[in-house]
Amino acid sequence: MTHRASGVGRWPGVPVLHRAWHRSPWLLVPLGLVPLTGFAAWVIAHAVTTVRELLGAHPGGLAVPWLVSFVLLWWVPLSWLERPRQPPPAPGHHPDALTVTVQIPVYNEDPAILRACLHSVLVQSRPVTRIRVVDDGSAHPDGTPLTYDGVRDTFLRRAAARGITATWDRTPNRGKRHAQMHVLAQDDADIFVTLDSDSVLDPDAVAEGLKPFADPAVQSVAGQVLVLNHDANALTRLITLLYLPFTRGLRSAQSVLRRVTINSGTLAFYRAGPVRAAAGVYENERFRGRPMQMNDDSMLTFYALLAGDTVHQPSALVFTLVPQRWSHYLRQQMRWMRGTTVRHLWWLRYMPAAGVVFWTTVAEYLHILLGLVIPVVLLAHPGYRPHLGTVVTLGLLIGVAMSYLMALRLFTVGRTDMTGWQTALLFAAAPLAAAWRTVVLRPLYLYAMATCHRVNRWGTRSAVEVDLVTRRETAGTGA
Repeated sequence: MTHRASGVGRWPGVPVLHRAWHRSPWLLVPLGLVPLTGFAAWVIAHAVTTVRELLGAHPGGLAVPWLVSFVLLWWVPLSWLERPRQPPPAPGHHPDALTVTVQIPVYNEDPAILRACLHSVLVQSRPVTRIRVVDDGSAHPDGTPLTYDGVRDTFLRRAAARGITATWDRTPNRGKRHAQMHVLAQDDADIFVTLDSDSVLDPDAVAEGLKPFADPAVQSVAGQVLVLNHDANALTRLITLLYLPFTRGLRSAQSVLRRVTINSGTLAFYRAGPVRAAAGVYENERFRGRPMQMNDDSMLTFYALLAGDTVHQPSALVFTLVPQRWSHYLRQQMRWMRGTTVRHLWWLRYMPAAGVVFWTTVAEYLHILLGLVIPVVLLAHPGYRPHLGTVVTLGLLIGVAMSYLMALRLFTVGRTDMTGWQTALLFAAAPLAAAWRTVVLRPLYLYAMATCHRVNRWGTRSAVEVDLVTRRETAGTGA
């Protein structure tokens, strides 16, 4: 029964929530056979060439570094082995018995997306125990306070009507980590859910995200991120493709090994114990004497890695807004890249030297090194220069093939806000994303690595930068 008179129906003015779902395994099997078979054939062919080269048939070739480069893409085929986790509950670890606190930090957020975010938490099919919002000192460009009085009052009233404990605090601006620990340090829930204020949960996101915790070894669960404003402009379409190698590629492969290294702050689930134990340290992390204000999500995942297993749940889906302006996008990328570089140093220092995290980090840097060395050798070696045209052509063909193999991951998720034609057009444009990654993001990453000490600036918005485009749909359920 829907009690609209008591204020627990769909929040007026909030668009109908989109739905998303992880495709059934029967569809993933034939899709997965394409990259698995192609990748295996590729590696075998180069292995044969390498053996012939080592035996002297073709001395002085580059078969060995090429083969190493392909092997370092181990995560491409492994990602296709991921499935939503639904393990049988261990005694005393049934997900339904867990108390859950959702923490939402807010800073200079568009009120429309904030309402949609809060509403999506309130209408979860598996109700949460508490929702704790912290406004981290939002302010207008002229410095006057940006308050959300109407949003706050309606949210608190609607949460009470649903029997969900809710709090809303406003603190001086100190950064996302301080906003999180302002409430989590003393919260006694079993599971903490971190959710960005520009994100909207699928109605089953919490129910799906809690399932892996039936395994007592699991300490954190990453949700799967989808671009909400995917059709806003060319940039958001590009970002939708650029997300694939990490959100449905590397992270999926790491999950198969139970070693996810970076949960997205957009949606992540943590056992509360390791997070509470980090209070006072987490929000005061420093790097080269400077406060570490970025990559909060990777630091929380780091604590979880130290405590046990970290996985990805592809059926716990969340929609998020991405930058719609190039300046915003490039600043965001620089912040992420610098923070990730710092976290790589932490993994190399603190993760076991015989473990997966340590060696996948080494592999990532080896792949970057080979990407720089191989072109230099091809240009400098007189024996290769006459064949540069052939090498470039083959390189382009390989790049296009790999981009389409990864873009197949688009079809592992169904969603109500994306038509089949839109998905097909995105798939067709996959090589453009690969070119952007090579020409723009790789040089940007090298610059970020060299300047990773600049970590004390948040690097994003001083005012609202992305608005929720209110759609024409006004009908539907959301109770």
